[in-house]
Amino acid sequence: MRSLPLVLLLLLFIGCSENNNQATPVDLGRTLDFVGELTFLTSENDEIITIQIAVADDEDSRRLGLMDVHRLGANEGMLFIFDREQPLSFWMANTPLPLDIIYVNSSLEIVRIYRNTRPFSTQTLPSGAPAIFVVEVNAGFTNQHDIQEGMFIDFQITN
Repeated sequence: MRSLPLVLLLLLFIGCSENNNQATPVDLGRTLDFVGELTFLTSENDEIITIQIAVADDEDSRRLGLMDVHRLGANEGMLFIFDREQPLSFWMANTPLPLDIIYVNSSLEIVRIYRNTRPFSTQTLPSGAPAIFVVEVNAGFTNQHDIQEGMFIDFQITN
């Protein structure tokens, strides 16, 4: 009879220890809503590649950008749309992914590219020329597809 409480105690201990071995949910961060397509074009207007884009077109969504986004697909990115063409500057604070940041003017011409930016950096990355759009893609994307300043973009928002 003495062994019954010991057996119950042992079963309780085993049950509790099994629950402690369950995987802890991983924080996947924010997810993006892809609402359009953006095509990179050569200076001769030949298509290079098309990506799916999330859009940041108001003050709140532009401020949030890709902060707390932990995954971006190979052919995905974010398009920032500003109200007017002006010198712009971005930084990587609270952004966990290394990115290529592409500044684009109102003629849809790429005026500046920052490649392989450092996550969580507070270093400012100025456009160097007036811009009205900014495209953010995974680091290495512009090198992989040979996208250069002086080339162009075109985009369509479906929603």
